[in-house]
Amino acid sequence: SIYLLADQYRACSLADLSFNFHFEHGQQPSTTKMSNQSSNGNIIQLEDGWNNVIKKGAIDVLEKTLDDGFDTSFEPREYIRIYTTCYDMCTQRSPYNWSRDLYTRHGETIETYLRNTVLPALQDKTGQGGTILLNELKHRWSNHQIMNKWLKKFFTFLDRYYVKHHSLPTLEQAGLGHFKTEIYQNSKENTTTAIISLIDEEREGEIIDKTLVKSIVELYESMGMGSLDSYTNDLEQPLLDATRAYYGRKREDWITKDSTPDYLIKAEKALGEEKTRVVEYLNPATEPKIRRVVEDEILQKVQMNLLEKEGSGCSVLLANDKTEDLQRMFQLFSRLDSGLQPMANIVEKFITSQGNACIEKRQARLDSGEKDKNDDPEFVKSLIDLQEKYLGVIRETFASHHLFQKALKNSFEEIVNNDVGQYSNAELMSTFCDRILKSGGDKLSETEVEQSLDRIVQLFSFLNDKDLFAEIYRNQLAKRLLNQRSASDDAEKAMIAKLKVQCGTQFTSKMEGMLNDLAVGSEQKSEFDRRMEQQDTNLSFGVQVLTTGNWPSYKAPEVALSPQMSKCMDVFKEWHDAKHQNRRLTWVHSLGNATVRATYGKKSYDLQVTTLQAVVLNVFNEGKTYGFTDLKSKLNLDDITLKPLMHSLSCGKHKVITKSPANNKITSTDSFSPNAKFSCNMRKIRIPVASVESSHNKNRVEEDRSVAIEAAIVRIMKARKTLSHQQLVAEVLSQLAFFKPQPRVIKKRIEALIDREYLERSSENSQQYNYLA
Repeated sequence: SIYLLADQYRACSLADLSFNFHFEHGQQPSTTKMSNQSSNGNIIQLEDGWNNVIKKGAIDVLEKTLDDGFDTSFEPREYIRIYTTCYDMCTQRSPYNWSRDLYTRHGETIETYLRNTVLPALQDKTGQGGTILLNELKHRWSNHQIMNKWLKKFFTFLDRYYVKHHSLPTLEQAGLGHFKTEIYQNSKENTTTAIISLIDEEREGEIIDKTLVKSIVELYESMGMGSLDSYTNDLEQPLLDATRAYYGRKREDWITKDSTPDYLIKAEKALGEEKTRVVEYLNPATEPKIRRVVEDEILQKVQMNLLEKEGSGCSVLLANDKTEDLQRMFQLFSRLDSGLQPMANIVEKFITSQGNACIEKRQARLDSGEKDKNDDPEFVKSLIDLQEKYLGVIRETFASHHLFQKALKNSFEEIVNNDVGQYSNAELMSTFCDRILKSGGDKLSETEVEQSLDRIVQLFSFLNDKDLFAEIYRNQLAKRLLNQRSASDDAEKAMIAKLKVQCGTQFTSKMEGMLNDLAVGSEQKSEFDRRMEQQDTNLSFGVQVLTTGNWPSYKAPEVALSPQMSKCMDVFKEWHDAKHQNRRLTWVHSLGNATVRATYGKKSYDLQVTTLQAVVLNVFNEGKTYGFTDLKSKLNLDDITLKPLMHSLSCGKHKVITKSPANNKITSTDSFSPNAKFSCNMRKIRIPVASVESSHNKNRVEEDRSVAIEAAIVRIMKARKTLSHQQLVAEVLSQLAFFKPQPRVIKKRIEALIDREYLERSSENSQQYNYLA
C-alpha cells in the first residue's frame, strides 16, 4: 500500500522544508517489529544499502545540487525508496541492524562535506572583504540547514528510536554540532571582525547590508544550541569592546571641538542609533549592555567636563534659559547611576547665586543712602519672581525630579534666611502681604491678589523664622481689622487658609480668632446701638470687644476722658457686665478711632483721628494755650505717648494745632494752641499718628520660642527616658516646625530644665540626660 499511495504525490522541492509525506493514517511509515529481512524479503548489507541507495541516491545528489546552487528536489518515489532503505537497515535483526553505523556515517558525511568543501570555500573568501566573507558564510550556512533538514527526513526512523533509546544528540543537533566544530570555530574570529567592521562603517554614516548582518547574527545564536553563550562570548563581547574603543575615540574628538549642547546632541543621536541597531539586527539582550557601554564612554567619563565647560556648561545654559538643551542634559544624565546629583548641585549653586544677587542689590541700595524700612516690595518681588521662575524650570525642564526640588528648596532656604539691613526678611514679607491686603495699598484685581498671596506663601515656606512672621503678620492684621483698612475680608480669610495649609491649625488659630471676634462683635454692636439710642448723649459711640488671647498685647494708658466719653463707657460696661458676668474689660484707647467735627472760621472739617488724638483736641475746645507739661498733667499721659500725638497734630501735613516754637521736634517746653488760620480744600481729613510700638515684640517671640523648645525637650525625654546630648538636640530640631534655634539656645533650655528638676545629667556620662518623672 505504501508504494501505491506514493505515486499520488507531487515532487517535493528543496524550498519546501516543511514537506512531510502522509500515509493512510496520517503518519510516516514506521514499525517496531524486527525482521531479518527487508520489506522486499532480502537482507540489506551495510555497504550495499549505504553506497548504492543512501549515498548515491541522497547524499551525492544533495551535495551536487548544493554546490551547483540549484534547488534540491526528490521525486516522491525516490524519497520513499531511500527512506524505506534506511528504515529496513534499522529494523533488521542483529547482526544486520545498522542503526549505530548509520548514525555514525550520518555525522561523518556532514563532517566530510564541511571540512572538504565548505571550509576551503570560506578560507578562499577570507581577506577579500568583510561583506564577501559574510555572504559566503550566509550561503554555506543556508546550504547546511538544507542538508541537515533532508538528512533528518531520510533518517527519521533512526532519530525516533535509536537516538532516543541511546540518549544521543538528535540528527539536527548533531548536524549543528558538526557545523560549529568544523566551520564556526574556524571562522568566528574573521566573521566577528567583519561584522564589527560593518557596524563601525554604519556608525560613520555608510550604508550596509543589514539583512546580511542579521543572518550571521542568527547563525551565532544557533551555535549556542539552545542558549546565547556563543553569541554572547564570540560576538557580543568583542562588539562591546569595539564599541567602547570607538566611542572613546569619538569622546576625545567631540569634547575638544564641541560645546556642551552640541556634544549632547551627538551623544543623544549615538544612543538612539545604537538602540535602533539592536532592533534591526542584533539580539535584544545586547541592548542594555551596549547602552551602558556608550553611556559610560560618552557621558559618565566626561560628565563634569560637560557640566562645567566654560561658555556652555550647565550654569551658562541656566543663565541663558536654554530650556531644550537643559532638558536634553537632564534626560541624558538621568541614564547614569547618580548622574543627576552633580547637575542638581550646579542648579542649586546657580539659583543661590541669583538670589544672592537680589540680596546684594538691596544691600547696595541701603549703602547708597536709601532709608532702611520694613516695606521693600521691590526686593520681595525679586525673590518671588526668582522662585516662580526656577520652580517652573524644575517642573518643565527637570520633570519635577526630587533632586532638583531639593536643590530649589536648599537654595531658597539659604536666600530667604539671609537678612540684610535692620529688618528681617520675615518682616519684609509680612509687610508685602500688608500692602496687598490693606485698602489704599497696591491696586490689584481679585485674581492678582490671589496669585500674589500664593506666591508669597510659597516663598514663606522656605523661611526658618515662621513664628516671627506670624507675630508680625498678626500685628499688621490687627491694625487692618481695627482701623477698618482691610481691602477684602475674603482675601484675609484666603491668606489665613493658605498659611494654615502650610503650617497647620496651631499656626493660624489666633488669626482665625481675630476674624471671629469681629464677626461676633458685629452682632453685639447692633444690640448695644439700640441701647445707646435710649441715652442722652451727643456722641455716636461704638465698642469692639476683643479676646485677649487672640490679639497682640497693647499699651492701655489711663487717659483722662471727657465726661461724655466716660458716660458712654459706663453705659457699655453696665450693659456688657449684665450679659457676661465672668469677663473683665480692659479699655485700650490706643486702638480706638474717632471723627471730630472741627470748625475754623466759617468752615467745618471732619477730622479722622485716633481716640487719643480726639481727647487731645477736646482739651483745645476752649481755645486756650497749653504747655506740654500742662497737657501731660491734664490728660494723665506720659511723654512717650503724648509726644507722637502732639507731633501728628502740630507738625504733620495738617497742622490743626499751632506749636511754639515752630519746628518739627516736640519738647517739654513747647506750648500749643488751636490753629485759627487752618484751612484745607478737603472736608474729610485723615490725620495719622506715628506708632510708638514696633511691628512685633521681640521679647515675646523669644519667650514663646523658649517655651516651645522646653516643651519639645520634655516631650522627647518623657518618651525616650535617656538620651545623649547630640541625640536630644537633633530630635528637638526635627520637632520644631516654625523656627530653627541654634544648638547653644537648646543647650541653654536644657540647663534650665535641669535646674527646675525636669532632667538630670547621668552620673556615669555628663553628655547624657535622664528624665525625672
